[in-house]
Amino acid sequence: MPGTRLPARRTRTRGAGRPSGDEGDLRARLLDVAAARFSRTGIEATSLRAIADEAQVTPAMLHYYFGDKARFTEALIEERLLPALAPLREHLAAAGDEPRALMEAFARAVAEIVRRNPWLPPLWVREVLCEGGTLRELMFSRIVPSLPQLLAQRFAAAQARGRLNPRLDPRLLVVSLVGLTLFPAAGAPIWRRAFGAEELGPDVLLNHTLALLDHGVGAG
Repeated sequence: MPGTRLPARRTRTRGAGRPSGDEGDLRARLLDVAAARFSRTGIEATSLRAIADEAQVTPAMLHYYFGDKARFTEALIEERLLPALAPLREHLAAAGDEPRALMEAFARAVAEIVRRNPWLPPLWVREVLCEGGTLRELMFSRIVPSLPQLLAQRFAAAQARGRLNPRLDPRLLVVSLVGLTLFPAAGAPIWRRAFGAEELGPDVLLNHTLALLDHGVGAG
C-alpha cells in the first residue's frame, strides 16, 4: 500500500564470546585440524592458509574466528592443549603416596590423554623437546608448572619411608616415566612399521608399560 514502510532487514552479527550451534562445531573442527597439522609439520612451519585448505574453508574463515596466527595458536593452547593435559594432574592427585600407585596413575593418565588426543605426542616432540620449539617455555610456565617437581617430591618421600628403591633418583624416575609413556606413543609409526606390528594398539602398550613398571624384566 502507498506509504506503508517495510520493516528493516535484520543482519546477522557475531555475538560476543564463543559461537554456538553450527558455528561452534566449525570452530572446534578448525582447532582439531590445526592440532593435527601442527603435530605433523610444526607450529612455525604451518600457515593459516594450510590449515584452511585442510579444513576446506577459506583463510578468511580462520581470521573470522581467531584473528591472526598468534591468537589462533593461543586458542589452541587454551582450548585443546591445556584441557588435554588436565587428567594427568587429576589422576596423580587421586593416586595416594605409594610409588606403584603413582606410577600406574601416571601411565594410565598418559594413555588416556594420548587415546583422546593422538596429535599430542608428536606435537610434544616437535614443540617441546626440539630446540627452539614454540611450546618449550610454555611448558614450564603454564602447561605443567611444578608437576614434575611435585611428583619427584612424592617419590622422594616414599623413598625416605623405605617404599622405593634407594638406588633410584626420584627426579630421574619422573624422566623414566615420561620415556615409558610419551616416547612410545610419539614413536608408534616407526616401531609399528619396524616390527610389522600394526596390531599393537594403545591397550597393549599400556599393559606392557604397567607390567614393566610393576615387575621389571624378571620372569616372575
